[in-house]
Amino acid sequence: MEKQKITGSEAFLKALIAEGVDTIFGYPGGQAIPIYDSLYDYRDQLRHVLVRHEQGATHAAQGYARVSGKVGVTLVTSGPGATNTITGIADALMDSTPMVVIAGQVPSPLLGTDAFQEVDVIGITQPITKWAYQIRKPEEIAWAVSRAFYIASTGRPGPVVLDLAKDAQVGLVDYEYKKVDYVRSYQPEPDIKKDRIKAAADLINEAKKPFCLVGQGVLLGGAEEELKAFLQKNDIPAGSTVLGLSALPTDFPLNKGMLGMHGTKTSNLGVSECDLLIAVGVRFSDRVLGNAKKFAHHAKILQFDVDAAEINKNIMVTNSVIGDLKKILARINPMLSPMEHKEWMEHIMEYKKEYPLSYHPEGLSGPFVIEEIYRQTNGDAIMVTEVGQHQMWAAQYYKYKQPRTLLTSGGLGTMGYGLGAAIGAQIANPDKQVINIAGDGCFRMNMNEIATAVRQKLPLIEVIINNHVLGMVRQWQTLFYEKHYSATVLDDGVDFVKLAEAMGATGYRATSQAEFVDILKKALASSTPVVIDCIIDSDDKVWPMVAPGAAISEVFTEEDLK
Repeated sequence: MEKQKITGSEAFLKALIAEGVDTIFGYPGGQAIPIYDSLYDYRDQLRHVLVRHEQGATHAAQGYARVSGKVGVTLVTSGPGATNTITGIADALMDSTPMVVIAGQVPSPLLGTDAFQEVDVIGITQPITKWAYQIRKPEEIAWAVSRAFYIASTGRPGPVVLDLAKDAQVGLVDYEYKKVDYVRSYQPEPDIKKDRIKAAADLINEAKKPFCLVGQGVLLGGAEEELKAFLQKNDIPAGSTVLGLSALPTDFPLNKGMLGMHGTKTSNLGVSECDLLIAVGVRFSDRVLGNAKKFAHHAKILQFDVDAAEINKNIMVTNSVIGDLKKILARINPMLSPMEHKEWMEHIMEYKKEYPLSYHPEGLSGPFVIEEIYRQTNGDAIMVTEVGQHQMWAAQYYKYKQPRTLLTSGGLGTMGYGLGAAIGAQIANPDKQVINIAGDGCFRMNMNEIATAVRQKLPLIEVIINNHVLGMVRQWQTLFYEKHYSATVLDDGVDFVKLAEAMGATGYRATSQAEFVDILKKALASSTPVVIDCIIDSDDKVWPMVAPGAAISEVFTEEDLK
């Protein structure tokens, strides 16, 4: 009996299921109708989350991916549907998030004719993806999907785009699927060189004042336990990038806090005074480096990373080991003698005692809100943030206990990222409390996704740190631009409580510490979305801070300005 052919759309959905996909975030349209038609028959195997905007779909896929460790999937139509995903794709590339974005496309005979809702998706997305491919024939679907998921999830993870022409969706094909573990010219995990490991071990054994910088690569590589063992055996203090914060528990004895523009004085000064900096899974962002010429200028630098392109890109290193971080740490640790850097550790501890994080105790403030969330959740929530002052307060004042419990937009700094990411995170981990920390400026960007959270009956909490301004820009304007508050005042009368209620969520407003404490208790007991509008002072600032262009050793606080 001859095997029955199926449509390309059905073959596409079967391929997704074969890759372990169970959730798709999307928005339908003309050139994606065949896929959505086939999806009707697979709705018991594939959960489709209908968002309110395609950008929200990409951020939800990112949140899902970063919590679950799986590949996030977004499905949209052609033209504006595809172009609305660009910000999320670029964000995923910068932050190494595994995601596959599928866009419908006009039938292949119409390509290049400026057909209705036609756009060159491949040309637009090639610079911001690991791979972008246009499928014009149904016979290509299984081949392309298998490669898309392999490329997105291996090595340094990232986004892949598949542009699926409508005639490929409706054409018939003999379906056969084979997961790939090899793609020509793509080496996701370089072989670890023995001589590099030996040289790295020698540097660590010789160091008198080592310091470790922890990045998100540790989380992506699942190397958290190996990192702890490495630090403990060798008595090495550590700081982290904002994306690497949950790789080590905040109260881990060797953890000295975040590094960089708003990092702790302890970590910033530790890096500035160490004689060996060990960078594990970091890309040396400018927000971490400050003045690159003065960064760790007393130190030899040793870098561990899976991506060879990151070596000597922003900082010249003394030595590097390229490969899977879990394997690198597991191989190098037995080569190191147990160490104790007593004087160096005492010196670092003095910094920690002398320069603790602190804020004004009176009134409702961002730091108070974050600390109260920690107290009431016992550190067991998944914290998501937008971008700005509230993002830094969440990084500084919440104590992270488990990996993958802080989701934030690092490299691209995307306002509007958080709410979509919180939706994806809550769907990926329904048993965890998910809380998104937003500024009032960020909330305006994609606040329509509250309706998505309501429709999906998600118990997530949206906390708006509302200072009626673009807080981080205003902070710079205050400190460096003679208080020229150009285009940063947002006191436009929008009532976020009424807006939340209009979309079906519960809305509260807090103007004092006592009010927030009571409201948060109610929100944590809710089984549906809650929005809390927290009114704070317009001139609250994030401390400490490094001025743009300054060395991170020149970190200053409010007291230093008096």
